[in-house]
Amino acid sequence: MSDPMRPPVSPHRPHTASPRSEPSRSRAALRTAVVWDVLQAALDRRVKATGRQALDVLDTGGGSGNFAVPAARLGHRVTVVDPSPNALFALERRAAEAGVADRVRGVQGDARGLFDVVERGGYDVVLCHGVLEYVDDPAEGVRNVVAALRPEGVLSLLAAGLGGAVLARALAGHFTEARQALGDPDGRWGEGDPVPRRFTAEQLTGLVEAAGLRVGAVHGVRVFADLVPGVLVDTEPGAMDALLELEAAAAELAAFHSVATQLHVLGETRGAQGD
Repeated sequence: MSDPMRPPVSPHRPHTASPRSEPSRSRAALRTAVVWDVLQAALDRRVKATGRQALDVLDTGGGSGNFAVPAARLGHRVTVVDPSPNALFALERRAAEAGVADRVRGVQGDARGLFDVVERGGYDVVLCHGVLEYVDDPAEGVRNVVAALRPEGVLSLLAAGLGGAVLARALAGHFTEARQALGDPDGRWGEGDPVPRRFTAEQLTGLVEAAGLRVGAVHGVRVFADLVPGVLVDTEPGAMDALLELEAAAAELAAFHSVATQLHVLGETRGAQGD
């Protein structure tokens, strides 16, 4: 379907700082820096490959715009699909404050009924962050978001990692819960676990490949950030920068994927593999 809210394309790309370089380097920056760096590089590659300065980006489960607004500040048109009206209201306000309200559109919906609200095959890049943990059928969820891609497109998939949860419970002294998560089919440590499902890197890459994409890269996210005491990061001079660099260096190493709190997979359509 056509998008009547789509603004004219600007002849230039506005410059923006990434979440990594925002003035307020809070612990929240540690949770997004690695993924943003990978995503921004993927966006840049698609711009070069297509010759278009503004791409069409779909952010499923995008909430208040942690990634949508920075992408829009790069000049891209972003559609955010989220089931929460409150999140979409926050997105609208955040986009307005960032001066990109004309490039961000929020619609209420979810991954299962995705094509009730957005166009099939209409996007250069699709983000599926923090969604697979909550859908009834992760394989169906991945197939749906892949179907939103153009013949040459990129999928950014982010989901909770099993190993990170096991390690966190063990380091907190909850050894029985750590063992429970390790053996549970969904990676849950008990009835009080707020996350319905966790994944290994192999499971996520398998879902991406089964949906017809090639796996371009796998990254471990928040390998150390959730384990380092906050007081150390907040008070020790240079600690935040050093930890960010450590996270970035460890993210690409397969040895650390098994202990990451989150796992990020970049999938590419067959047509985009020559980028």
